[in-house]
Amino acid sequence: MRLSLKLMGVMTLSALAVHLFSEVAGAQEIAGRTYGDFPFIGGRVAVWGAAQIHLLFAAFVLGVPMFAVVAEAVGMFGGDQKYDKLAKEFTRLLLVAYSATAIWGAILSFLLITIFPNLWIYLAEIFEVSMWFYVGLFFFESFTLYLYYYGWDRWNQGRAKLGHLGLGLLLNVFGTAVMLIANSWLTYMMSPPAEVTSDTPASMVDVWSAFANATWMPINIHRAIANLVFGGAIVGAYAAYRFLVAKTDEERAHYDWMGYIGNLVAIGWLIVLPFAGYYLGRELYEFSPSMGNTLMGGFMSWLWIIQAFLIGVLFLAGNYYLWVGMGRIPGAERFAPYTKYMLVVLVVGVIVWATPHTMIANREEVDAMGGAYHPFLGVLGVMSAKNTAVNIMILTTFLSFLIYGRANKEWTVPWARTGTWVQAALFGLAAFIVMFYGIYGYFVSAIERVDFSVYQVLAVLGAIFGVGIIHVFMLRGAKSRGAIRWGQMPPRSQYALFILAVTFTWLMGLMGFARSGIRQHWHVWEVVRDTSEWAATPALGFAAIVISACVLIFFTLVAFIFWLGGLAEKPVVSNVGTGASESPGGQELAPASGD
Repeated sequence: MRLSLKLMGVMTLSALAVHLFSEVAGAQEIAGRTYGDFPFIGGRVAVWGAAQIHLLFAAFVLGVPMFAVVAEAVGMFGGDQKYDKLAKEFTRLLLVAYSATAIWGAILSFLLITIFPNLWIYLAEIFEVSMWFYVGLFFFESFTLYLYYYGWDRWNQGRAKLGHLGLGLLLNVFGTAVMLIANSWLTYMMSPPAEVTSDTPASMVDVWSAFANATWMPINIHRAIANLVFGGAIVGAYAAYRFLVAKTDEERAHYDWMGYIGNLVAIGWLIVLPFAGYYLGRELYEFSPSMGNTLMGGFMSWLWIIQAFLIGVLFLAGNYYLWVGMGRIPGAERFAPYTKYMLVVLVVGVIVWATPHTMIANREEVDAMGGAYHPFLGVLGVMSAKNTAVNIMILTTFLSFLIYGRANKEWTVPWARTGTWVQAALFGLAAFIVMFYGIYGYFVSAIERVDFSVYQVLAVLGAIFGVGIIHVFMLRGAKSRGAIRWGQMPPRSQYALFILAVTFTWLMGLMGFARSGIRQHWHVWEVVRDTSEWAATPALGFAAIVISACVLIFFTLVAFIFWLGGLAEKPVVSNVGTGASESPGGQELAPASGD
């Protein structure tokens, strides 16, 4: 333990030294250089790969602490030790992942300093103060993390436990602040203030306008939600791995439950993520219509078709895991006949959502179709169809969670029948509003069509909120149909968790390329031009190769982290599956056996 703490401390201080060095080196030694290079793969790919892997680890170390603190709080205030054990296990993985994040951040800093020195100097002159804040926050975040983990067993009772929970909250505050600062640098490159031009010296740029630029807050919201999805997906993959290699029924029960929690977090926040993406896209369009058109309707439009397909895979895999998991819940068989209809809705939604508006076709194919738009696919490719499809998919996924949560319950409240009908009415009303504006959107201008999507989103969010509130009140005093048989999931179900993790990781890589690629030959959009030999935006095929390589490297390192986590785990984990305490969603779990 002490050796690992020292090692991690050295890694953290190394990252700190990189930031300090970059300020000095960027200002004194390399000011005369234009661009550096990197052997074999070139400078752009080197920076791209390091940034991508760093951000993947950063998403994990920002998302997991949020869930760990919630799990610890549930365990502390609910008196259920299994949640505390779960939070500690997540945090143990977090330590190694945090060190990996620092290492790749150091690599990225060195590459930026040596390959893009002028860009680094330009950004450092604008954001110098925030960079020093970043270093300080990173320093405090590191030591807070170490105190949080290594003080777990010492501060586990009474006021000391409450103080330990406070450390977890403070860890999230520091991590969020670090993310907000770093996002300002990234988003400035994409959406600099309107008053900043290519002739504006860096010293004359208003710091706050550069910091709180047009896309800063949308990116903050989108990344925060995406980090939760990503953290849940990685935790689910870890649980799946430990489930498949488990030697005892107790271990399988524990990691089955952990996989359920990871999937709950990932898919639960995935439901919200498209709304955050819509907000980001809308703000991007308002900042620069030409950039928005390039992103959605230009040479990058096919990238979004791939993205839509991958998000569809996430929805399908998450729902499949829930449906298979209902096999271990007494009473869930009464809902099983409905899953095939929900599958049809999801598949149709994915097909519509991933349908392109235009098609790559030669002259003969265009003549055969009678125009650039396919006579049938073109109808499905416009935003009215896509917005309708994704909102219906979100409603369907929420319905899966709802029936999973009530599968083994018998209502005792006198108004249960009325409550169920009200829930059905809210679902029906939301679906009607979504379909109505989806169809009506074909008969109005594009500007009006964009506003219709707001009504669709509000209808879906209203239904989710209303149905959820009724569900919580209906759970009061509900009787159980029997204990959930944790650990009795077929092995094939665990591969859905692997698919979730890999798919979302690949998706994050695509989104990173999209945000960078829309700048085209600009380091900072229409302010600082990229004049290097790598200035042209890479082709989608090449981008897919680079992103896939980054994902492979990332998961190779993650597999090593999983292995380390297994080395530190005690043989007997818990007695989940043999008792009758309650899980967050109302499902029965076993009482914890303690450490």
